[in-house]
Amino acid sequence: MEPRSAAATGKDFPYTARTTCYIEVHKDGTVTHGNDPAAYERAVAGKSRLFAVWPGEWSSHLFVIDDLDEYAKAHGIKHDEERTGLKEHIHDVRWEPNPYAKDSPRSPYIGVSITLNCGCSIQDLRAFAAHMQEQRGWTVATSGGWGSSSGPGGTRYSLRVRRKSLAD
Repeated sequence: MEPRSAAATGKDFPYTARTTCYIEVHKDGTVTHGNDPAAYERAVAGKSRLFAVWPGEWSSHLFVIDDLDEYAKAHGIKHDEERTGLKEHIHDVRWEPNPYAKDSPRSPYIGVSITLNCGCSIQDLRAFAAHMQEQRGWTVATSGGWGSSSGPGGTRYSLRVRRKSLAD
């Protein structure tokens, strides 16, 4: 029986779900696991094939990763504006300490309120964190909660940033 096609599920395939397990089968028959950029490069070069096991309610399903472009976009290997809400440019960011955050002055992270004046939106916190690390040197926390609210002044995002990285 052939594995199911990840491409056939379209954008609904859970490429980044914590429960999705990746298997890489190399040309020489070696089997490894994981989903790093090197696995993607090997698959694109035809040196291996990628598969994913997606656990269902009663059984797990095996999928072949047959749309490597979609896989790369989901994992941030390739930029995807539709998925992240972020254009590939220097973001016009306005920030201030979040007045509602109850931060300890000794905490390495501080709650901030951010507005993007460039027309972008944050749909993928990890992608935004990577942009801010590259563009401003910020260390944005990606393991905790974050949120947004919209109003007449636009959308404001609440997230946490390492204090020492907020130089400007």
